[in-house]
Amino acid sequence: MSGALRASTIGLTAFLTVVDLFATQAILPALTASYGVSPAAMSFAVNASTIGMAIGSLAVALFGRSIDRRRGILLSLAVLSLPTLLLASMPSLPVFTALRIAQGLCMSTAFALTLAYLGEHTSAADTASAFAAYITGNVASNLFGRLLAAGVVDTLGLATNFAVFAALNLAGAVLVWFTVERTPPTVPADMSHASPFTSWGRHLGLPALRSAFAIGFLILFAFIGTFTYINFVLAGPDFGIGMMMLGTVYFVFLPSVVTTPLAGKVVARIGTRPTLWASFALAAAGLPLLLSASFAAVLLGLALVAVGTFFAQATATGFVGRAATSDRGAASGLYLASYFLGGLVGSAVLGLVFDRFGWTACVAGIGAALGLGALLTRRLIAPDHRGDAATAFQVATTVPHSGVTR
Repeated sequence: MSGALRASTIGLTAFLTVVDLFATQAILPALTASYGVSPAAMSFAVNASTIGMAIGSLAVALFGRSIDRRRGILLSLAVLSLPTLLLASMPSLPVFTALRIAQGLCMSTAFALTLAYLGEHTSAADTASAFAAYITGNVASNLFGRLLAAGVVDTLGLATNFAVFAALNLAGAVLVWFTVERTPPTVPADMSHASPFTSWGRHLGLPALRSAFAIGFLILFAFIGTFTYINFVLAGPDFGIGMMMLGTVYFVFLPSVVTTPLAGKVVARIGTRPTLWASFALAAAGLPLLLSASFAAVLLGLALVAVGTFFAQATATGFVGRAATSDRGAASGLYLASYFLGGLVGSAVLGLVFDRFGWTACVAGIGAALGLGALLTRRLIAPDHRGDAATAFQVATTVPHSGVTR
């Protein structure tokens, strides 16, 4: 397989694995109207997938050493199509929420096992390019998944939308069937008898890693808060944007597809903390624009928030890969759990703020999260060790935003 074809295959696998995660956000106004509930209630149900993502991440960290990579990825993507298809029946809101949690479990399992497979079965020379391709496909899913959902709902309705995404889940399983080789999992000799809980205690005992986990929480808190509730602002009376046009708004993610893979080079040049501070500052600079009456200004603000949070995510995950002195998989699981829980809490808390106090107060809450993340960045001082570069890069990419090593 040529380098270009291989990179395209890896990127497409990433796209099909997590395309369900945020695509549903683009159709939140339509879902809210269909269910007749508040924006906060519907947003919590849609973002409940992050509960499943957090649980699945911890499960893979616990049991992933003994799971056959190919079989686990195949099964996860095939099973993912079932809750996706059941959403097409437009069930009650509690069932809708449970199905979104099930989707998150399947997506996070497939995601983590694919990254493990790439880290274990890619040569040292090809590791960086393989993960860069996976990152690119992952970031692209944020854009094109939303565009697809908005377009399908606008033309064919909500039920058809979920049927289309179920077909994409099965397409991902088929792609894995033909492209992922059957190989046994690789277990490092020094970790074969260690308990993940022991590793978790060691990681949580390090102030720098605790701060990194909290930063991950705050990054998705801010990201979810921005890109969930802006939908209601743009679809509201001030802008009156239709469903299809609302989908095109997510072209604001396009710059992130280009900038996110550069985070590693920036960290290598100026360091982790300056890079994070610059990322938070860039995202914060976009917040005042989100309050503008100008559609163009809002789009620019969204682009700045996207680039800043994606860049911060890449930097924070790379730090975890360097700061974890042992069992980086366990550190990754803790980081992912904190990250996705941040998305869930952000959806719930900022939803209440949005419903009660409006968009301006919601933006203030997003700014507070970014500011706290910047404060915690001061504590990111990693131990002086130089672990295997390929392993560090693997852990740095274990989130569905992006990831690069230092």
